[in-house]
Amino acid sequence: MLHNKIEEKYSFFKDFNEQDKTEFFTNAKKVNFQKGEILFWQGDFCGGILFIESGSVKIYIQSDEGDEITLYTIESGEQCVVNTSSSISSTPALGSAVTLTEVSGYILDSASVKKLMKSSSKYQEYMFSLFTLKLTSLATLVEDIKFKPLKERVLSFLKNKNKKQVYITHENIAQNLGTSRVVVSRILKELENKGNIVLHRGYIDMLI
Repeated sequence: MLHNKIEEKYSFFKDFNEQDKTEFFTNAKKVNFQKGEILFWQGDFCGGILFIESGSVKIYIQSDEGDEITLYTIESGEQCVVNTSSSISSTPALGSAVTLTEVSGYILDSASVKKLMKSSSKYQEYMFSLFTLKLTSLATLVEDIKFKPLKERVLSFLKNKNKKQVYITHENIAQNLGTSRVVVSRILKELENKGNIVLHRGYIDMLI
């Protein structure tokens, strides 16, 4: 069937009745985005919610000086809490969203989302669990920024990739951790001198 892929990605679809499915697919707009597209800016009012079929999206906040901190990323089967809260409460988005890869999926308008929340207890449960998971993640991020030394955060960030070779730029690490590329480069050199990593052009070998 035409919609099988998106239905497989989001578990609540199996509990939708025919009316719920009709509500979704009648009102949802099929979308495709290229890598690097901005889906919404910090301060925008989101009029609908993105349901990802394939690809990944980064959510981040930016200071007036241009410094970035990555809040989280979302992939197929996930929904963005910044996008969701802006859409259903008609408030400005607390962060910006940019595609990390090509992205395909659907955007459902906020009125239809509210109807589904009322008619489907499973979708409502999904929404509550979504906010709980992301709020926990954000609380951890705030705790890390406030209490963990930056060197420890850089090393933890790399180790959490669970790869022997991490393909990433110093600039990208800096954006994820809310610091400058110069500071990250200095810390990476210190970690290399300690034998924790080996730096290469475009990637890092993990030794621990």
